[in-house]
Amino acid sequence: QVQLVESGGGLVQPGGSLRLSCTASGSIFNIAVMGWYRQAPGKQRELVATGGRFTISRDNAKNTVDLQMNSLKPDDTAVYYCYCNAALRIGGPLYAYWGQGTQVTVSS
Repeated sequence: QVQLVESGGGLVQPGGSLRLSCTASGSIFNIAVMGWYRQAPGKQRELVATGGRFTISRDNAKNTVDLQMNSLKPDDTAVYYCYCNAALRIGGPLYAYWGQGTQVTVSS
C-alpha cells in the first residue's frame, strides 16, 4: 500500500502565499504521476492548474511533490488533495492513491 501525507495548509490573506507538501511512503516500486487536486465547497474535485500563480515541483528520489501557491484569492479556498499513480512491483499495474486532504482558506 501507499500512504500520502500532506502538510502546509492553513489560513492566509488574499494575495498571500502558501506551500503545500506531500510525501508518499509504503511499498512503492515506481510513481508514474504525482500531483494535486482541490475541492471547493459545493464543487467537484478538480486538477490544480499550474503555470502563473501555482507551481508544482516533484522530487522523484524522495517521492515528494510540493505545490507553491502565490497571489492567493478567496476562490482558491478548498481542500487540497495530493494524489499519485504508483506501481507496487516491476511490471505491475498502476493504482491511484489519495492523501487525506489539507484545508486552504483564503480570507481577510
